[in-house]
Amino acid sequence: MKTFKMLSFDLISENGGQNIPIIDGIVINQENSHKSWILELFISKEYQSTFQKYKASGEVLEVHVIISFPDNEPAPFKVIVSDIREIGDRITVLLKGTIITQRNKYAEQLLKMLINENLPNDELLLRFKQGMRERPRLKES
Repeated sequence: MKTFKMLSFDLISENGGQNIPIIDGIVINQENSHKSWILELFISKEYQSTFQKYKASGEVLEVHVIISFPDNEPAPFKVIVSDIREIGDRITVLLKGTIITQRNKYAEQLLKMLINENLPNDELLLRFKQGMRERPRLKES
């Protein structure tokens, strides 16, 4: 097993990402034959109903997590909510799932999309850097 410090957490939907501010978090690669990962979030209780809804439905969520260093690219996971526990005025949320293999051509697809927008060079560079950092879902072409 390998453990990593979680620095940020985003719930991803078709409308983009929702950042859930974390107080603390850990990511565990179980290094087993199922390639399982465990994510544990320590967050404000205000998000309890959101995660309870996902736990009750069993819905598979796509999440992006920045691990270890702030400049790392977000790691994408498909997870389910396994457990929620109250700790004072906060909660801990346990997620279980797998890491999503990154598309090798993401940078090229992002650049192609931005070039088609006919952006000025400075704006193109800015949007490309932002896209590589935030990894928005790209429209299929």
